[in-house]
Amino acid sequence: MTQLQPHWPFSATSLNQLSDMDLAILDQFASRFGKLQDVMGAKLFPAVLELTKEPGDLKAFIDKLYRLEKIGAIASADNWLLMREISNVFSHDYTDDPHLQAEMLNKAYQLAGQLLVVLTTLMAFVAPYREKR
Repeated sequence: MTQLQPHWPFSATSLNQLSDMDLAILDQFASRFGKLQDVMGAKLFPAVLELTKEPGDLKAFIDKLYRLEKIGAIASADNWLLMREISNVFSHDYTDDPHLQAEMLNKAYQLAGQLLVVLTTLMAFVAPYREKR
C-alpha cells in the first residue's frame, strides 16, 4: 500500500498514466485484498465460531457475520459485507471502464486498512480461547 500512496486517490486519468510496475503493484493489491477477504470469510470466521463454541446452526454466511459481531469478534458485519462486495467486483465483475476501476480501487484502498484491523482484532479475540487449549 505504501507504493500506491503517491497515486491515491485514483482517477481514470491517473490509472492510464501508471507505469507497468505501478500497474503490477495495483494488480497485486487488488488480488491480495480479495484473497485475504475470501480466506477470512471462508476459513477464519467459521474457525472462530467453532473455537468459541457458539451455539446454533449458523449455515448462512450472514448469520455467521452477525454472530461474530454480537460476540465482539468483528466490529461490523455491514462493513465486512462492503469489503466482500469490493472483493467480488475484483474477482468477477472487473470492468474495463477506467472511471469504475478508479472508484472500486479507491474504495478497496480505503477498506484495506480496515480489513487488516479486522484480522488483528480477530487474532486478539481468539487469543484467550487458544490459551485454554
